[in-house]
Amino acid sequence: MSQVSVKSPKHCAKQGLNVDKLYKKLFFAFSGILTTLLLLILMIWIILRPAKPEFTLKEAAIYQLSLSGPNLLNSSIQLTLLSKNPNQKVSIYYDELQVYAAYKGQQITVDTFFPSFYQGHQDRNLLTASLVGAGLPVASSFNYEVGRDKTAGKLVLNLKGEWKNQVEGRDLGFRAIQN
Repeated sequence: MSQVSVKSPKHCAKQGLNVDKLYKKLFFAFSGILTTLLLLILMIWIILRPAKPEFTLKEAAIYQLSLSGPNLLNSSIQLTLLSKNPNQKVSIYYDELQVYAAYKGQQITVDTFFPSFYQGHQDRNLLTASLVGAGLPVASSFNYEVGRDKTAGKLVLNLKGEWKNQVEGRDLGFRAIQN
């Protein structure tokens, strides 16, 4: 007769996953730090509720939009923008703000840079710029498309802008860079 080996449940529990205690401590330390950091970021976001600044075109005037030579464009556009900070607890300092005009995907003015400025809580600022393009290369169909749109009675230009700013929460002394 052969002998049957029967193991008790207490004996099986001792053979469980054997992880070194140091790894457990490191895992719990890192997960605790990560959880605390995420909760801190969430709390700051809930308190400040930052919103993106809003830009509205108030006025635009096209002074020149003509071809000089084969497929070279000269353009001059004057525009006025209204910049609004919708945040109640966050101020914005604009380091760089640049704007250019485009027509049907083609850039028709060079980048125009605005000077740095500060915008407090719920402030509004009027920004004025002259967008100029001299001798910019455009597609060969550009003159035809502009003529067709003028005949139709409307010319749709896109104003595109990029900015780098610093967001500052005055109430908490919190400062962060936002692109």
